[in-house]
Amino acid sequence: MSSTARIFLSIQVVLGCWWAAFHPGLFSRDSVLYLSHTLAGPWVSDHSVLYDGLLWLSFAVTGDLGAVTFAQTTAMAGALTWLARSLVALGAPRRATIAVAVLMPLTPPVGAFTVALWKDVPFTICAVAVAAVCARIAARRAVTGRTPLVLGALLLGLGLFRANGFLVVGVTVLALVLIVRTMRVRLLLAGLCAAALPLMLTNLVFPLFGIVPPARTYVYHTAFGDIAVAYRELPTRFTPGDLDLMTSVAPLKRWWEGGTCYSINPLIWRQDFDWRQADAHASELLALWRRLLASEPRTIVEARLCRGSIAWRPGQYEGATGGMTYRFSLRPNADTYVGPGKVTDFPGRGVYSLRPLSMALNRVAEPWLTGALAPAYDWLLWRGATWSYVTYLAVGLGAWVLRNRYVAGVAAVVAGQQLAILVNISAQDFRYMAAPIFVGMLLLPLLFDCGARASPPLRRLGFGRAAGPP
Repeated sequence: MSSTARIFLSIQVVLGCWWAAFHPGLFSRDSVLYLSHTLAGPWVSDHSVLYDGLLWLSFAVTGDLGAVTFAQTTAMAGALTWLARSLVALGAPRRATIAVAVLMPLTPPVGAFTVALWKDVPFTICAVAVAAVCARIAARRAVTGRTPLVLGALLLGLGLFRANGFLVVGVTVLALVLIVRTMRVRLLLAGLCAAALPLMLTNLVFPLFGIVPPARTYVYHTAFGDIAVAYRELPTRFTPGDLDLMTSVAPLKRWWEGGTCYSINPLIWRQDFDWRQADAHASELLALWRRLLASEPRTIVEARLCRGSIAWRPGQYEGATGGMTYRFSLRPNADTYVGPGKVTDFPGRGVYSLRPLSMALNRVAEPWLTGALAPAYDWLLWRGATWSYVTYLAVGLGAWVLRNRYVAGVAAVVAGQQLAILVNISAQDFRYMAAPIFVGMLLLPLLFDCGARASPPLRRLGFGRAAGPP
């Protein structure tokens, strides 16, 4: 058996244990909604149509959802193996990099996340694979062969699995074009297709099959959140006409209480916020937002930076409404998510219930997961900002020590995700920045190795030796 196969199987076995412990998978309100609107209707493209379709197919064929989460464990094992081998090929220490790859699935941010019924899981798998392709480019010091085609397919996955994926694609491709010296036009074309195709499908193709475009409130909800923040901080800037408009959607008390900059959830996910009225008055609300952006740009920009702090601030805002990092919902079934004003009920909703295949594994995994959710570990395990900075430091040192500018390309997708979230995100959910955590963890051996080459004390501890063969 090849070393690559051994790495893959080692990761797959651990992820398979997480799958058996939390079968058919961990879930949240969004997870239940994915299947609800495909079965009870209307099918709405608020989330990933591709992922909704995978859940529907699994339910239709098997009567359960475990096939999807098991497929996620296999794909994640493949992506982590690919990235580890690619990093070794470009010069990362072999044993340490493989050891990190094999141990990573033991951690809850990797293991539990992989078996969650979220579109963010396949999105993260694609992002990790993009980093792997970029590491291979760095190992060859050139873009060769079918690399633009493979990269384009993975970037397309980013757009198909997350609504803001096109932003990640755009930043990633622009970063790569600045780094590489060959096939720049092909990379740009691959990125353009990957960014444009999901938007075209959502607006032109899916409606032909009865899949409704996202509600205007869903599309512009972060702008509505900005209005709420401005109203709470600068109420005198609002005219009587503005207040009448806002009142037609929700009581002014809701706008004030929803004016926390950390999350839009206290605004739009409350029963006194009328989504139908918000959709009907979306154009007027956007006009109000544009006026506030022109007259009070600092307030709007600060609201976006605050909401996107999951991407740049290592620590959470404890005690602030919406400021805590959201990791997982550990509710045993979907009962609390389904009902009037919530998710529409649907036949077979019982599939959203934790039914471990092994109670022995569950008794080990559950306390391991809940213990890792303690606030003391938040900055290390659950905040992608920390690992984004680790990534930039690692590739910077790697590019300098290895005399290889292409190493910086490994961080392109991390930068894409970080900047996209700073522009437009709704809450402090760890899953939005999972990929930087995974990539950053696997770059630790390269960071220590390259740092040691310029640091004799670290070299004496065993770092900085020549890497083994790929």
